Amino acid sequence: MIVGAGPCGLFATFELGMLGMRCDVVDVLDRPGGQCAELYPEKPIYDIPALPDCSGEQLIDNLLLQARPFEPRFHFGLMVEALNRMDDGRWRVRTNDGQCFIAGAVVIAAGSGCFSPRKLPAAGAEMHEGEGLLYAVRERERLRGKHLVVVGGGDSALDWALNLHDIAERLTLVHRRDRFRAAPDTVNKVRALIDTGAMDFRAGAVAELVDDSGQLSGVRLQGGDQVVCDHVLAFFGLSARLGPLTSFGLDMHGDHIRVDTERFATSLDGVYAIGDVCWYPGKLRLILSGFHEAALMAHDVKRRLHPDIRHVFEHSTTAMKEHLGPR
Repeated sequence: MIVGAGPCGLFATFELGMLGMRCDVVDVLDRPGGQCAELYPEKPIYDIPALPDCSGEQLIDNLLLQARPFEPRFHFGLMVEALNRMDDGRWRVRTNDGQCFIAGAVVIAAGSGCFSPRKLPAAGAEMHEGEGLLYAVRERERLRGKHLVVVGGGDSALDWALNLHDIAERLTLVHRRDRFRAAPDTVNKVRALIDTGAMDFRAGAVAELVDDSGQLSGVRLQGGDQVVCDHVLAFFGLSARLGPLTSFGLDMHGDHIRVDTERFATSLDGVYAIGDVCWYPGKLRLILSGFHEAALMAHDVKRRLHPDIRHVFEHSTTAMKEHLGPR
């Protein structure tokens, strides 16, 4: 059983499948992909090995295609509410609709948990949410030729400013100060665009969204300055909660699950955690780190569930032959 259908959960179905195990996957969202699908399907991702540039949506599509030979069973719109160990060592997993799953091992790949974007604290924001005010970009082309205001100073805000400035009629980046919390290379690229006039920058906070006959027409900054725009894109990070996972008796490190780095096992025998939800010294919250964690986890699950079978390591070239056939 895998809890979470984000990138790490999907890759785990592949790794477990190569070792002869089929997975049930539960996710609270209505489709696979986690944050990649929900918050940035069109945002470019650059640090996936051998994929110099792919969108969140493309990454999820490829992971689903990779896992398809192993026929994972997906259960969407469900939250795991209870986890109980059975007398035979297996786990009974109960979801919020009353369904129960029996699993030899449980893999928690829940990312940041149930998440929602932090809202823009400005007058009139709620009125324009979903139309003029966006917290995620799902249709990049919808913004072509528009006057855009991007609010925020972190990686998401600056990444989207870079990704949208070339299709926008004009893009203004608004942040409370002229210092950013994004990757240095990203900051340098944004500053270069601002210096050449290809992008505008305004230091300050958005106090109000200006309305014109029910349509967003601009933003008013604290102090009274106004910027004309068609859309505001606000990126203040996520407000996340693990929900019932925190009541399962897991050894926690703040809001994350403590694991060992040999097996990615938790403090509960037969329960594992991978991806952003887990913690260990030196943990990097990167998708590629979660892929590494999934591979080590899968091999330990195989040893746990089949202790009498000699565990022989195989490269994917050999392991996938029976699933893909000759090539």
